[in-house]
Amino acid sequence: MQISFDAQITAALFDADGAVFALGDGTVRFEGGAVAQVHDGAVLCACVHPSGRGIVTGGDDGKLVWSRSDEIVVLADVGGRWIDSVDASPASGLIAFSAGKVVSVLDAADPAFRRDFSHERTVSGVAFEPKGRRLAASTYGGAALWYARIAQQRPVMLAWAGSHTGVGFSPDGAFVITIMQDAQLHGWRLKDGKNLRMGGYPSKIRAMAFLSNGALLATSGAQGAVLWPFIGANGPMGREATEIGYDEGSLVALVAARPDHGVLTAGLNDGRVWLADPAGQGLNFVKADKGPAIAALALSPDATRIAWADEDGAAGVVSV
Repeated sequence: MQISFDAQITAALFDADGAVFALGDGTVRFEGGAVAQVHDGAVLCACVHPSGRGIVTGGDDGKLVWSRSDEIVVLADVGGRWIDSVDASPASGLIAFSAGKVVSVLDAADPAFRRDFSHERTVSGVAFEPKGRRLAASTYGGAALWYARIAQQRPVMLAWAGSHTGVGFSPDGAFVITIMQDAQLHGWRLKDGKNLRMGGYPSKIRAMAFLSNGALLATSGAQGAVLWPFIGANGPMGREATEIGYDEGSLVALVAARPDHGVLTAGLNDGRVWLADPAGQGLNFVKADKGPAIAALALSPDATRIAWADEDGAAGVVSV
């Protein structure tokens, strides 16, 4: 299926019913054809709701909205401040979002529940650990770790100089990894605070994703998809990264994967999209035509479908 939208696409996701696209005109478009006008302005961030039904979006209108094909619910309104990042945990049912220096946590099952955590600098990314009990927030100088349900607390600070623009946990919860502004990753082993430096990228990293039961971390930012080994207690410490899909004439703009599957999809800055199994051979180009850079990319929960979108508003959903 190929579609063309009249606005830039912020995110591509898969909920329980299929592909969902969030757009810069404030709309959410569902694969089945439903369109929801959810923000007075652009969608800045999006994630799948903890229930798996519909998506949660943050906008430059200060609203956090849960959109399904048949219903729209405003979950929070921060008075016009931009909502820059959002994440949700199916395990705990919690939703976290950031606006400026504050991260807020909501409970999908309890509309009255809310926790607000303040930081010294603007928060750029939020991510739940696999069990959904702790939350990491990336900011300038590192990442802060919070217990998501506790009101009064001091965070554990994971410090590393520089601007950290995104954050994630390894699937076993043992490592926190951040994307940095200066074209590298940084990580911490939580049991002892050991630092992990992962550099050597020719361009900024926009996406990272774990696959193969957490044995590999894939990232964008190079001529191929970069794969870091995360086998054993030491993760990538003392090990070299590998690269798949290397092409001198292009850069990998985005990657998408699922922790419990072994395949990886990548969207390139020349408009192509491929799928690969790092344990196998060769690439399967699911979109071989060149064009505008890929701006959004998602792999379905069962790793059998890919949703992509480019910078000019063209999009597609492909079965693999």
